[in-house]
Amino acid sequence: MPDVRPYPRGRYFEEFTAGEHIVTASRTVTESDVISFAGLTADYNPLHTDAVFAATTPFGQRVAHGALGLSLALGLAARTGMMEGTVLAFREIEEWKFRLPVFLGDTIHADLTVDELKPLPKLGGGAVVIGADVKNQRGESVMRGTWTVIFQSKPAT
Repeated sequence: MPDVRPYPRGRYFEEFTAGEHIVTASRTVTESDVISFAGLTADYNPLHTDAVFAATTPFGQRVAHGALGLSLALGLAARTGMMEGTVLAFREIEEWKFRLPVFLGDTIHADLTVDELKPLPKLGGGAVVIGADVKNQRGESVMRGTWTVIFQSKPAT
């Protein structure tokens, strides 16, 4: 179980520190998640939605959509509160790798590291480059990459 602690809500660009480590809460991927995501995206690939078909694949069971896992990780990052009311834009995902399947019933969380801070004064804030490593309940890295998020600057007092 990851060591999750409360983080300040609505953090401003200047409140981040390079090298900072943030651990999100965990979330179990459910059948309802997969079916809802399939309906939302119209991706009804039987690998995700058909247990009989999925049993014949090398995975031996249904696999959650990769984009669903990414979306859940983004939601878990938002749940830390750090983005609440201070995010200007989610700018970029780089070098995202799906390393292992996420199965229905897996519990995932994200280990986030602030890799770089880039002031963007013309935008009224700066880019926080975040290394994201999504792990399952066994601590295995199931996907990882880099997110660039634009945060507001702290208001002048």
